[in-house]
Amino acid sequence: MHQKFSRLILRGLINEERLSEMMRTAADTGEYPEELLIRSGVPKHEVLFSISEYYGVAYAEFDESLPVSYLVTMKLDMEHLKRMLWLPLSVGKDRAEVLAAAPGSSSVANDIRQTLQISRIDYIVALPADLVRIIEHNFDVNHLFPRSAGRTPLAKVRTFLADRRSLMACVRTSLAKGRTGLAFLRTGISFIAISVVLFRVFGPGLLTVPEALLLIAGIIMTVDGLIWYVPARKQAGTALDCTTTGATWGSTVLTVANPGDSPFFVRTGPVGEAAELRAGWSDLSPVARRRFLASDRTDFAEERTVLACYRTKMARARTGLAFTRTGVAFAGLGIALMRQFPSGPWSIFDYSLVAVGVLMALEGFYWYLPGRRAGKEGHESVRQTHHRKTIWDFAFPPIVDQPSPGQLCPPPVRPSHAPGVWATTGMALERTVLADRRNVMARLRTVMARSRTGLSFIRTGMSISAVGMGLLAYFGLVHTPWAVFNTLLVAAGLVLIADGLYWHLPAEKIKQQYPYCFGEMEMTVPDYGRPVRTWKKAVFSHDIDE
Repeated sequence: MHQKFSRLILRGLINEERLSEMMRTAADTGEYPEELLIRSGVPKHEVLFSISEYYGVAYAEFDESLPVSYLVTMKLDMEHLKRMLWLPLSVGKDRAEVLAAAPGSSSVANDIRQTLQISRIDYIVALPADLVRIIEHNFDVNHLFPRSAGRTPLAKVRTFLADRRSLMACVRTSLAKGRTGLAFLRTGISFIAISVVLFRVFGPGLLTVPEALLLIAGIIMTVDGLIWYVPARKQAGTALDCTTTGATWGSTVLTVANPGDSPFFVRTGPVGEAAELRAGWSDLSPVARRRFLASDRTDFAEERTVLACYRTKMARARTGLAFTRTGVAFAGLGIALMRQFPSGPWSIFDYSLVAVGVLMALEGFYWYLPGRRAGKEGHESVRQTHHRKTIWDFAFPPIVDQPSPGQLCPPPVRPSHAPGVWATTGMALERTVLADRRNVMARLRTVMARSRTGLSFIRTGMSISAVGMGLLAYFGLVHTPWAVFNTLLVAAGLVLIADGLYWHLPAEKIKQQYPYCFGEMEMTVPDYGRPVRTWKKAVFSHDIDE
């Protein structure tokens, strides 16, 4: 090992005693001796000259433009290459040009031959740290990041998240269809109840035919409503997990586990130096920026998925409360018929209405508490976003955060950076900004879903109160137990109305603070091959028919 750095001793850059001490430190700590030498003040190029002279091969440093064939690396294991410290630059029929930190190692040579199935190796030496960065760069991850931080794995995670959002959109559509079915069901049973009451009051006669037609129509609508509702009820039973792993602006990486029918998402631990790397945004290369932006878009996609989950749970609650309103109406009608008419053969119909109504009310309230929790958590999630950083804080820090106006400067474009590289980075930034806008609209939809759910609480409370008040007004206070029952119905309805207002009013206040509610939305269409002043704008108006 000393011979590897003998050139440094000959040039007086370090003495033999100090070099021996560094070798022992490297052996004890597992650090690379080259890195220890550079940190001690030995110039990097002198270390490169020394190892190049020792191995008798050319050397290479980390450079983003270093050509490595994608077709060669796509089938290789990045973690294995980082452990063995070698990377093929090109592979021919029986030979390969390989970057290696230890070209003289027989284990490295054997590993290269077995992996690439070649016999001749043309080496280029590189410092271990540089070689690790070159490997990570060509596998599309920033320095020290795991392979899951590459843009392709992150795109895979976003695809799974999009699939989950599509599934929840399907559930919400099914629930909306179920609510429409409940409207059919309410109408159908109302027709049946009206026809039966008319027959019980007037008996057989001229109205028998219209009553029969009304009864048949009611039965058809009831059956049709059940056909719509039952599939929605099955969909509502699907378990939904709305927990979030928590966005970290690239210091951790979101990954998908168990990719199949039941994928779930986990986040890696903090990546070393990632926060410091992100903080120095203006000093990052275009490629490094694109990788952080890909991670940001993945985090945005997770937030949209979590918000979609909250909206789906609230849609369940609205469907359940629609069922409750239907049940309360039927139970109230059955109770009125029981008290109005004497016992007889028709009493079975009255009891059936009450029993069905009670079952429907209990079924609806089964979804009330989960929906209420989802509304509370969704509201809290939206409220917390006001205190979080945005993509603008990283890409274009506000003036107040700058130490002096002189530091406000354009991105650090160097002569070596081709225009196409910055165009690609600009488009990645534009996609990330658009993702941020989609999240703003997703938060708005969540707030409006909470508002609609609050209105559903109010409608349900009004229905319950109306039934109680109607029974009180018609039958009075003659029978104390019934009077108490009717009063409790009124009180329960008022509680639900108050709860609905508690949900609806704050949601309306938040909605007014968000854009995209009224007017037109204007969006710049970037063309990175032309000056910014020539970019066109697209205007999206809510008055335009799609």
